[in-house]
Amino acid sequence: MPVSRTPDLPGLLVPPEQAARLKALVAQICGLDHHRFIGSQPVSFTRMDLRKLEEMDYWVCEKSDGVRVLIFIVGIPPSEQEVYLIDRKNEYRALQGLFFPHYENPQRPLGHTLLDGELVTDIDPRTGKETTRLLLFDCIVVDNQNLMSKPLNKRYGRLQEWVCKPQLRMVAQFPNAAALRPFDIRLKTMERAYAIEKVLKEDLPKLQHGNDGLIYTCAETPYVVGTDERILKWKPPSENSIDFKLELRFPPSRERLQEPDFFAKPAFLLNVWHGDSQGPGGHREALYKYFDYMHIDDMEWEQMKESGEQYDDRIVEAAWDKAKQNWHFLRFRNDKNNGNHETVVEKILQSIQDGVEVDVLIAQSGAIREAWKARESRIAAGPPPHTQRPPPHQGHPPRPSHPPLPPNTHPSNPAHPPHPSQPLRPTHQTHPGQPAHPANAPQPTTFKPPPSGPGFSKVSGPTVFGGMNR
Repeated sequence: MPVSRTPDLPGLLVPPEQAARLKALVAQICGLDHHRFIGSQPVSFTRMDLRKLEEMDYWVCEKSDGVRVLIFIVGIPPSEQEVYLIDRKNEYRALQGLFFPHYENPQRPLGHTLLDGELVTDIDPRTGKETTRLLLFDCIVVDNQNLMSKPLNKRYGRLQEWVCKPQLRMVAQFPNAAALRPFDIRLKTMERAYAIEKVLKEDLPKLQHGNDGLIYTCAETPYVVGTDERILKWKPPSENSIDFKLELRFPPSRERLQEPDFFAKPAFLLNVWHGDSQGPGGHREALYKYFDYMHIDDMEWEQMKESGEQYDDRIVEAAWDKAKQNWHFLRFRNDKNNGNHETVVEKILQSIQDGVEVDVLIAQSGAIREAWKARESRIAAGPPPHTQRPPPHQGHPPRPSHPPLPPNTHPSNPAHPPHPSQPLRPTHQTHPGQPAHPANAPQPTTFKPPPSGPGFSKVSGPTVFGGMNR
């Protein structure tokens, strides 16, 4: 697996007034009533999701370790075009050196288009050369046509035929102009869900960028703004991670109990985002609540100080180590304004405790393939006679033999999902006479209370203290 390096975002940030106009235009072409970041967000994969892969057509691809972006192409009649990059903070950057030709006439610019993708750094294993590359995997709007209500297989087809192929033809015809682009552009490869073994054993070893799991996306459903329960993010259970807001608390000084000791090792508190609250003057403020703390040993603390990085008040990604019953720091999430929301955290905790190992995915691929081929056969054969509408005045049409179940009523799902206000701690409830922890059940996660005692202080004071940037 190549060493992962997060690419820097190209382009120049646009002024607030221009960004507001662009956000309004995005909302208009997408038919939305808000100006927030519209990218779909996955949910963590759990054992119950194996059934989804059998019941509907899902595509699978590698989960690139890069930066999630949207590409907004603004068509300016009759012959001009502007291109912007939108990050997860919903900030807009103007890009230079990019042109997207029209799929019918390459002399014309493509009209208003909104694309979904991932920006990665590919590193050639032979030469060490680094290439910033945009991997496109979805098409929200193309040439003024809103595709959000179309299924993924239709959106992906338009992305390939109307965006990527014209771009490839232009690059082949004008290689010098292509060299001025801020990044290379590729169509991200998708496979049917049952081809998981090929993805794991053939495709992943060929990657030139970092990878941290798989993404399963339903090919039959529309594009969803925000969290989409039909996009599944799979990682090995030991690698499932949560984005927290990190807060450092220093113990009191031995000489002056009312002052913090900035030379001592602090407590590392992990806080979970609970949404926004209304601040003074109508300003929205992020609301965080304590969740757990992360033990950092002395060697790690020395390395943190030597790095010169600010750790306090940063969004960080951390993974749970079951053996040590402790969180360990993975990386900063500079691409996010907030950590994971409490409802997302609850689902990730479920994945940590009820995760699916890779051998289970491979073992399930045969059943997924059989279910997929059975659906293809039914579609090819057409609807059976008993499901067609009878002639007038001959009674009502027969009821389907297997009506679809409403959401959250599948036998393998709880009848009512947990309310967001319920505690975030995973528990194992038992009935009288039932063993507390069956032999094959995951062991409960033990979270730690916040540090107690007087004098623990939040970081304050000078910009640099004790060799650490504030």
